[in-house]
Amino acid sequence: MALSSDGTGAEMTWRTRIFKFTGGVFELQSYGDEAEHYAGFYLEFLGFSENDGEYGLSQGANMRYKPTALGYLRTDVSGMSKLWDESQVRRLAARLGYDFTDMVIYDPNTGRPPLARLKAQVTRLHAEAVIVPSPEHFEGGQVPGSLVRQLDVITVHPEQTYARCSSPPLRDQPTITADGDRDRPWSP
Repeated sequence: MALSSDGTGAEMTWRTRIFKFTGGVFELQSYGDEAEHYAGFYLEFLGFSENDGEYGLSQGANMRYKPTALGYLRTDVSGMSKLWDESQVRRLAARLGYDFTDMVIYDPNTGRPPLARLKAQVTRLHAEAVIVPSPEHFEGGQVPGSLVRQLDVITVHPEQTYARCSSPPLRDQPTITADGDRDRPWSP
């Protein structure tokens, strides 16, 4: 706990450091006469060169947003290589800079729809991508268009990204003709 003052001694601030991270500190803070009764949280961002020596920051602040990703695999497709597939998914997520939060494993013996739990987790965690070992982990070996409309789908083998914003028409997405009429679903 540290006691600091603005130099006049009129207002005292009590701070208890809770956590120090690259680029700043997170502290519990109390002010003046209320120090015993009032406490608030204080987040301090130090910047690139400020206090580098005091907090041991050599390359400056490094606070970045990392998008969330989930993994998905089917036990009937992975078989004995399930742990290998999981590690490959996690490794690709780390290499691409995602915050990997969960591995959704589908077992066809449960009787649930294949993508039900995955879509529920995507919604709950606000995921921006799902990483799968290969397209064979989806029904018919095809990446579902309904999933691509919701988030990016990344496959490990072959390493390919089906992006939300620039995806070509997939099987279950109807195409729109030049005159605005819906046409039959696109097929390669």
